[in-house]
Amino acid sequence: MWTQHAAPQKLFLSSSNGAKIPSFAVTQKCKSGYMRVKAITLDELPPNALRRNREPQWRGGFSLGLDLGLARTGLALSKGFSISPLTVLELRGEKLEAKIINIAGQEEVDEFIIGLPKSFDGKETPQSNKVRSVAGRLAVRAAQRGWRVYLQNEHGTTTEALDRMINMGLSKSSQQKKLDAYAAMMVLERYFSTSGQGTELVLPKNLELQAKLQRGPPKDVDFFSDED
Repeated sequence: MWTQHAAPQKLFLSSSNGAKIPSFAVTQKCKSGYMRVKAITLDELPPNALRRNREPQWRGGFSLGLDLGLARTGLALSKGFSISPLTVLELRGEKLEAKIINIAGQEEVDEFIIGLPKSFDGKETPQSNKVRSVAGRLAVRAAQRGWRVYLQNEHGTTTEALDRMINMGLSKSSQQKKLDAYAAMMVLERYFSTSGQGTELVLPKNLELQAKLQRGPPKDVDFFSDED
């Protein structure tokens, strides 16, 4: 009987231009040991920013940006070419994750772009592991609906968010209330400005959920009717 291996192994594949493409080896276990079944790459599950760059006429794809903090989580939304701060949640654990999924459904997003804390030299910080844990749990919930989760380097986005709000003339009280949401917006802006290059796909371990991801969310007939 086949059972799933505890964790997928992250690999890198070379593209036609020699660049390294992150991929994830999916393994299963049998009596004789482990064997690799397949690898899922960003080419198979491209983030919206990358797909938009490759297919300028593509119309789909809404993105929810997240700036995860110890007590507050900022959310920002991208629909089309519009990116805006959405809200700040003061929740933790399962309540936070359930609320994020609920908001994603209301806003009809199909991917999450989560800011990953890194230092100025690109190394991960102690907070990075906490963000990865939340991202992993969200990836399971999201995959059940065909939604994808990616990690994006967020170094410096809080400072960028504060500068943006100051330039907009927001009061100090507004800055304090909205900082996390604007930081999430900066994460999305960086993600789109780089066309999704450097993002990391967070892949659930369950093989059935991986299959759902590859099928994607249910197709909106009204939205895509002119393409059929």
